[in-house]
Amino acid sequence: MSFYTNICSNLLFPLHERLKRHTTVKLRRDMENTQWKTRDEIAAQQSQSLKTFLTDVGQHVPYYRKLFAERGFDPASVTGPQALAALPLLDKATIRAHLPDMRADDAVGLSRFNTGGSSGEPLIFYIGRRRVSHDVAAKWRATRWWGVDIGDTEAVVWGSPIELGAQDYLRFFRDKLLRTHLIPAFEMSPEKLDAFIRQLRKIRPKMLFGYPSALAHIAQHAERKGVAMNDLGIKVAFVTSERLYDHQREKIESIFGCPVANGYGGRDAGFIAHQCPSGGLHITADDIIVEIVDANGQLLPAGELGEIVVTHLATRDFPFIRYRTGDMGVLSDKTCACGRGLPLLDEVQGRTTDFVVAQDGTVLHGLALIYVLRDMNGVDAFKIVQDSLQQVTVLIVANPEYAKTTAEQRIQDEFKKRLGAGVDVVIQYVDFIAKERSGKFRYVISHVRP
Repeated sequence: MSFYTNICSNLLFPLHERLKRHTTVKLRRDMENTQWKTRDEIAAQQSQSLKTFLTDVGQHVPYYRKLFAERGFDPASVTGPQALAALPLLDKATIRAHLPDMRADDAVGLSRFNTGGSSGEPLIFYIGRRRVSHDVAAKWRATRWWGVDIGDTEAVVWGSPIELGAQDYLRFFRDKLLRTHLIPAFEMSPEKLDAFIRQLRKIRPKMLFGYPSALAHIAQHAERKGVAMNDLGIKVAFVTSERLYDHQREKIESIFGCPVANGYGGRDAGFIAHQCPSGGLHITADDIIVEIVDANGQLLPAGELGEIVVTHLATRDFPFIRYRTGDMGVLSDKTCACGRGLPLLDEVQGRTTDFVVAQDGTVLHGLALIYVLRDMNGVDAFKIVQDSLQQVTVLIVANPEYAKTTAEQRIQDEFKKRLGAGVDVVIQYVDFIAKERSGKFRYVISHVRP
């Protein structure tokens, strides 16, 4: 750790958090102790935290006070996460319908947030200081797993208008002190990509942070231009907010010359899990309880694919209890080689809308279609939209190497083989494929529910 990084990590950032009345520093230290406990010890600690949390929520949050009474649910009887099955799943529509009653009656210092709306209407919700402290502490702990710390030079390739619109003077000054450089990821024209590469070579960051699609796109552009990026001293690339595909990981690692650390979470659900250097995707069990449920909301055991449902134990001011993330994943019952007792997600397979449905009802991950187009010669970019069981639209940005007749025949054959012979595959050629409103990029969007 450099002298300046040491000052930032141990003096400047702690002072910043104290001025904001956050307890981040103590929480991070506690989390760094907790991570080395056994899974049973962590589970026992989590169960006690859940009981305390639900008791508090039942007393102070009007929505849950009423719900608990209607269901005859007694938080004092809670002995573990299995008790959550007695409560309904929480979705965005419920939060919108009961927004005022979702706030604790004694909440102070709540800040209004909203999701990016990449899969529909943005969700408005509130976050208190306690939750902010816990989420920042969890991210800080995970950052330190990779030998980097607050104060090491960081390049953030991001696209959320919330972040980009909040660059007031104080935040700009803080980022300068902490050596954080924001690179807007909304526009990825060749000219912008050239500028990003020049900026990264000038910054020489110790760590990258951003969407996997954005980092992979920059890496691919540098490769095409013959610009070396593996001599910058980058130690790790943190990626989040989108599904990380194998080809993206390979491209980022090969071009930037650093490992990729996959993170999973959201503005609404919190900092859920992060990959350690041994490869395990560790759940932030200090604060987060993860359940996997099927299409009917029934709990699934480890090893089975279902929707990820999250209870965030640091959200008493505006609770997220059994919150449906809309993401699909698999829990693991294994122990990571790193020795941490934090439970593991085996994998996160993306949004429920990243899955397509064949005409015979078979549910397929979008990768089944992505692989058809990903390595096709002459295709610079693409997007697949399943409009219905009868129609799929394929948007393609083609270059002069694209052999239209051969390519279209292959797309038609492969898509019909997977989705059904009766599917109408509509191919459209465009000059540019826009990102979602949030700044994320999605290769597949299905309007057919699995």
